[in-house]
Amino acid sequence: MKQGWANSLDFLWPESGPSPLFVIAGPCVIESEDHCLEIGGQMAELCRELSLPYIFKASFDKANRTSLHSYRGPGLEEGLAILGRVRARLGVPVTSDIHEPAQAEPAAAVLDLLQIPALLCRQTDLVVAAARTGKAVNLKKGQFLAPWDMRHVVEKAVSTGNRRLLVTERGTCFGYNTLVVDFRSLSILRELSLPVVFDATHSVQAPGGGRDRSSGEPRFIRPLARAAVVSGADGVFLEVHDAPERALSDGANSLPLAEVKAVLEDLLELHAVVRRRDARA
Repeated sequence: MKQGWANSLDFLWPESGPSPLFVIAGPCVIESEDHCLEIGGQMAELCRELSLPYIFKASFDKANRTSLHSYRGPGLEEGLAILGRVRARLGVPVTSDIHEPAQAEPAAAVLDLLQIPALLCRQTDLVVAAARTGKAVNLKKGQFLAPWDMRHVVEKAVSTGNRRLLVTERGTCFGYNTLVVDFRSLSILRELSLPVVFDATHSVQAPGGGRDRSSGEPRFIRPLARAAVVSGADGVFLEVHDAPERALSDGANSLPLAEVKAVLEDLLELHAVVRRRDARA
C-alpha cells in the first residue's frame, strides 16, 4: 500500500482523480484472534506488494445464520476488542457488520468502516444509527432489492449529514437457494456518485443450499470478480480462508487464501485497462 493508506480510508474519496482499486477481505467470522492476525497479515502483505489499499473484514456476530446451531462468533464486546488489536498490530483499517442500532456507537469506537448487512439494508433505524456515528458506512444491497432502490437507503444515511458511504452489490435472488449477478447493477449504483464495491464471494453463495447451512460455487468467484472490475467496480469484497473446508462460516463460498494473489493480479490488470479507456473517453 502507498504511504498514507494504512489506517485511513481517504483513498475512497480522493480530492481529484479516480480512486485506486481497493480490497475488503478477511474471514467471514472471527474464529480466533490468531486466525484474524494470520489471514489479515498475509492479506496486508500481499496488498502492500501490489500497491492495493486494504481493509480487513471479519464479523463479530453472524446474527443471520441459517441454523440456530451454527457458529456465530465471539460477540460484540470480545469481537470488537479482537478487531481493535488486529487494527493496531497490522496497521490497516478494519470493518465489521452491525445488526442493531445500539451496536453502532461501540462499533464506531473501534472500526474504520461500519457495514450494513444486505438483509438489513432497509432497516431505517439501523442505517441512520450507523451514519450518525460519522464513520464511513458500507451499505450492502439486499438480495431482494433492485439496484435503483438503493437510492432510498443512501438517502437515509445522507440525511444524517454523512456522505462517507459505499454501496456493495452482492447478487440477487433467483428462485430458491440461488443468487445471480446482474452486472447492469454496477452501472446503476455508480449513478449514486459513491464508491461501488462488488462482493465476489457472497455472490456465488447458495443461501440455505446446504439444508442447515448455505453452500456455494467458489469456482465462479474469479470470473465474476473480473467481470465486475470491467463493469466499473471500484473495489472488491472477498471472504478468504486458509482452509475453507474447515471454516466456521461461509467456507463453501470463500476464496482459498492461496488463490488470492492470482485473482488480485488479474483484477489489477483489468482495472488499469478500464481506467485507460475511461481516460480516453
